[in-house]
Amino acid sequence: MRLTPACTVVACLALAAAACSPEAESPPAPVTPSPATAAPVTPPVSYACESGQSITVAYPDTSTAQLTYKGQAFTLRTAQTGSGARYVGSGLEWWTANRDGTESATLSRLGPNEDVGSAVLERCSRPSPGPVPTGPVPVPQPASGGVLPASAPCRGPQLRLSAEGGDAGAGNRVSTIGVQNIGAQPCSLTGYPGVVLQDRQGRNLTAIRSEQSLGSYFRQNQAPTPVNLAPQAKAFFDIAWNVVPNEGQGETTCPSAVRIRVTAPGDTSPVSLDQTFTPCGGRVNVSPFRPVAEPTPPPASAAT
Repeated sequence: MRLTPACTVVACLALAAAACSPEAESPPAPVTPSPATAAPVTPPVSYACESGQSITVAYPDTSTAQLTYKGQAFTLRTAQTGSGARYVGSGLEWWTANRDGTESATLSRLGPNEDVGSAVLERCSRPSPGPVPTGPVPVPQPASGGVLPASAPCRGPQLRLSAEGGDAGAGNRVSTIGVQNIGAQPCSLTGYPGVVLQDRQGRNLTAIRSEQSLGSYFRQNQAPTPVNLAPQAKAFFDIAWNVVPNEGQGETTCPSAVRIRVTAPGDTSPVSLDQTFTPCGGRVNVSPFRPVAEPTPPPASAAT
């Protein structure tokens, strides 16, 4: 059978159309996906508590606190507050505030309305970083007077406590505690020690709270400053208490403490000192670290 010229043209056009159809096109070369950019992860921070416990908290963003306490993890969300940073959730309240070189924090159990903390579980602290860190670790800055803290904070295993004297009067007592660097490297102490009292059975006296007090028993209203400790050097702080029972609160006898357990700011390794005393009123006052056993008293004003 012979094809006419017209048939030949039609056949050629059909072949050309088939070659140009989408089904005939070569498959596109595979595209390698770009790797996703990982969001920066903020490292968790550790708070040393007066009870000897430690609380680890991660702040992955500005509205979340991921808290680990006694081996359990809790997720809390930011809540309204007049000062500091406050997070609630999982029946807990976590409230932090920065003051005088120390970030203090309180862990409380929420009340029946699940909005306000009603029972304090822990009082904790760590050296204050300022705002929650989201970038590189800040370089240590000099405190007033140009004092620059050592790069490494002191830890429990390199410290030793000693009784350095005290004072008494009108029902008040004070004990000065020395903190010696027995390690081979210098370290620094900034802020307040964590102080827990124990009884003869080694149990924590949880009914006695440790309250931070500006200055010391001898000089009030002094903000904490960094104390650099060379090997074998000492820093000092005061513990002050009252020995008169608070009869207005039904207190007739005061608990007996036989041991002081101290943690350095930001650390969880306690160091102990045997010391017997009977604090009344359910509290002791703790001063910040200082470089001398007794601050020099202010000069007397000139007589007029």
